[in-house]
Amino acid sequence: MTVSEKNGSILWLTGWSIADSVFNRLREWLPEYHHVTVDYSHADTPEQMKSLTEIAAANIQHPLIIGGWSLGSLLALRLAAKGLADGLLLFAATARFTRPKDESDRGWADAYVRQMCTGIVKDREAVETKFRRMLFTEAEREMRKDQNLPPHGAWTVQALIAGLQILREEEVLSQLTHIHCPVLLVHGTEDEICPYGAALELASLMPHARLDSIPNSGHVPFLGREEQIAKGFRSWWHEQSKNSNSASI
Repeated sequence: MTVSEKNGSILWLTGWSIADSVFNRLREWLPEYHHVTVDYSHADTPEQMKSLTEIAAANIQHPLIIGGWSLGSLLALRLAAKGLADGLLLFAATARFTRPKDESDRGWADAYVRQMCTGIVKDREAVETKFRRMLFTEAEREMRKDQNLPPHGAWTVQALIAGLQILREEEVLSQLTHIHCPVLLVHGTEDEICPYGAALELASLMPHARLDSIPNSGHVPFLGREEQIAKGFRSWWHEQSKNSNSASI
């Protein structure tokens, strides 16, 4: 048995409009795991995007950890609710992206996401540029953290719209009780895309969840903190595995 087979596999699900290479440095800091990616940047429909993740998760040897960011975290929670994950590593996670006005501390209004769908067709570059600016706090932009993102334009227009449709329609809040695997939530306290309230909600509703808050961070809490995140994840997963083995004796 190789080291990666012993420690397990991590299936990476990226955020809306961002190339999977955003996880490259994080993967480099976790060499003892087998890393698998799902490329849904050319998916034509929401159904195809979800199907790609389901097929990938169903065909990976366990133990399987699903690492998801933003849209990827919503897809990861969906897979976990179907019993396809042994653990979750979620960045800027939400169980429901669009929210009514009285839940603005946990998500966006559906009307805003609809506007993005319309805008993508007219001027995708303008929509992506505005979105990318919102990923970071002003202090993070001054530190030029936004320069570490992969170049924009990696997704097709159809995939961008499909991803937005998932963000509009998918909800896993009602399925959280079906998620029994351990969950590590990493969330920036100044996140403008998936507000910090969404992380507090997940932590309160999932009995096996731990929330690691990143002060003064926006929507990409792992960028520039890969070594720190990897060490924290490794320690957490080792503890979860140890507890699981003890419980099975």
